[in-house]
Amino acid sequence: MRFWLLATALALAGCASLPPPIPEPVQAALDKAGLPAESLGFVLQPLDGSRPALRRRADDAMAPASTMKLVTATIALDRLGINHRGRTELLAAAAPVNGVIDGALILRGGADPDLDWPALWWLLRQLRESGVREIRGGLVVDRTLFNPTRFDVGLPPFDEAPEFAYNVIPDALHLNGSLLDYELQATAKGVAARSLPALKGLAIDPSAMSLSTRACKDWDEDWKPAEVKPDGDGWLLKLHGVFPADCRQRAPLQLVDRQWLVTHAVRQLWAELGGTLGPGDVETAAPADAVVLATHRGRPLAEVLRGVMKSSDNALTRLTYLQLGAQAAKGGEPTLAASERVVRDWLTAHGIATDALVLDNGSGLSRRERVSPALLAGVLRAGQAGQQAPELLGALPVAGLDGTLSRRLKDSPASGHARLKTGTLRDAVGLAGFVPDASGKTWVFVALLNHPQAAVKGRPVLDALVNWVATQH
Repeated sequence: MRFWLLATALALAGCASLPPPIPEPVQAALDKAGLPAESLGFVLQPLDGSRPALRRRADDAMAPASTMKLVTATIALDRLGINHRGRTELLAAAAPVNGVIDGALILRGGADPDLDWPALWWLLRQLRESGVREIRGGLVVDRTLFNPTRFDVGLPPFDEAPEFAYNVIPDALHLNGSLLDYELQATAKGVAARSLPALKGLAIDPSAMSLSTRACKDWDEDWKPAEVKPDGDGWLLKLHGVFPADCRQRAPLQLVDRQWLVTHAVRQLWAELGGTLGPGDVETAAPADAVVLATHRGRPLAEVLRGVMKSSDNALTRLTYLQLGAQAAKGGEPTLAASERVVRDWLTAHGIATDALVLDNGSGLSRRERVSPALLAGVLRAGQAGQQAPELLGALPVAGLDGTLSRRLKDSPASGHARLKTGTLRDAVGLAGFVPDASGKTWVFVALLNHPQAAVKGRPVLDALVNWVATQH
């Protein structure tokens, strides 16, 4: 209470030039980590407004890391709706006649978050069981829901590991997350590798890999980028790095071209179902009057976001952000520009200042994106006051129990009670959400820490701030 009275007194005295004090246990955590006080920004206040907000660097533009996902998720729940569902369709220019499609089969992506291998098989199975056996043209892949259709083409990689799932830049098809599973297994002679599913035309050479004594769970610590070379109509993957002895791992990776992946997967599955598919695969828009032959629908948005937020899924957050733009885009408008317009309009309509906002992809996996702690606090307040408040709250990781907080704050007074979105980049960490205090009163909690050593040293500082709020009366 003494701390709170001091902070309030400073504010009432008009000491605008002095930053508000930092709670003693939080300052101790900063000192232990060797981090400066100016690296920390926060907004803390009971949701009912019964105390003045405790603010530090509240209006500064700071890197949010994955706490940015709160902005995308909250606005998507409101603008797209909890029952919004992406879909994938199989189409043809004309209806089949006597089991024959006299032209191409069209696979149209509709931002379906659940289009995995079984879902693709089921789409083709529906078509086969409708009586279609022969497709005289090739496969047309339609990704035109978004403009441009491929954001990943020509974009520099975010970091040195573009093949891993967190780095996937989605398009409207997003088949199996643009990933293929690779199974690696240590053997007496070295490392064996295969893809799952096995695809004709994809050869994998792990002969350059060696074995180590590292723990199996840390297998990717010694992974080196694979060489990917064209090989006729397929690809040769030459794997590099060191793999733990007595280890077996399955890793979803984006190594081969996604257009090659979808066309070869469709052809292989269709052949296994007893169908034939003609030559000539292309990526282009479906005819406006194309006939829908089979459909797969993803889960409702509220269900998708629960997994997205708890696991901090970058690709599906980006897919959601793009859907905001696709729904609102005006003739020819780039999807990302439309997404940003939707976000800024929503914030302005809720009285939330956007001066500090810099948008990139909506996921926080960006060196450019910026928010202020006050902006995040405003989003949390607006979300909690909206009709989708239960869905937003249920999507957040629970301290010490699940998601990205399953191993944090386990012995904390906040364990099992606080619901917070985490964020981590090498120079930024964050926590934002809701923390009940010792009397059961819920606080809006936003804390961002930006510093070159943030990822290594910053988390205990944020955890100390959570614990401080959880013990307030």
